Amino acid sequence: MTADGSPTLYREDIDEHYHSVKGAVAESLHVYIESGWRKASETSGPVRVFEVGFGAGLNAAITAVAAMESEIQTDYFAVELYPLPKVTTDIIAASLDEGYRESLFRVNESPWDESDRINPYFSLHKIEADLRSMDIPKKLDAVYFDAFAPEKQPEMWEEDIFRKLYDAMKPGAVLTTYCAKGSIRRMLQQTGFLTERLPGPPGGKREILRCEKPSDYMNC
Repeated sequence: MTADGSPTLYREDIDEHYHSVKGAVAESLHVYIESGWRKASETSGPVRVFEVGFGAGLNAAITAVAAMESEIQTDYFAVELYPLPKVTTDIIAASLDEGYRESLFRVNESPWDESDRINPYFSLHKIEADLRSMDIPKKLDAVYFDAFAPEKQPEMWEEDIFRKLYDAMKPGAVLTTYCAKGSIRRMLQQTGFLTERLPGPPGGKREILRCEKPSDYMNC
């Protein structure tokens, strides 16, 4: 159980939690929904989101609720190489407040590798694949980069991956991540992103990172 009363999972093999122990829901809301999806939704038209690391489905579930409440059509793609068993994600969902509980149940019931309508404003396509070799969906408005930390999963933080993401994003699209390390920020700048450090979630990391693909990029 994390500090805001929402649960997370722990991977003993890499000594890493799936979410911040300072608050799983608080982190998801601040880093991805408010700093990423909300920013992308300022533009007209549906929002196309790609999540790196579906995990327990928390980011997708909270985005689905935000899309419904704001009446903003959102097409959500998420990749996960090692999907969690439903019995595990059900434990997470059962521990959430009512506002997110049913949404998390629903996104984890959704089949893999096909599109599914979660609510009138949110469609979900979960992809069981390796990010490093898959074809990333195109014309993305927002990317949630939620892989495990660079020191725990360094292969997910290589420059080639971010170049693939950059090429799949629309001009003006944003990528958000909880990781604000200087080496990661410099690599993202080298890729072509405009980067900014934002305050982290209350009680959590001091800073997070939001990156924007320049609007004048002409080769998307």
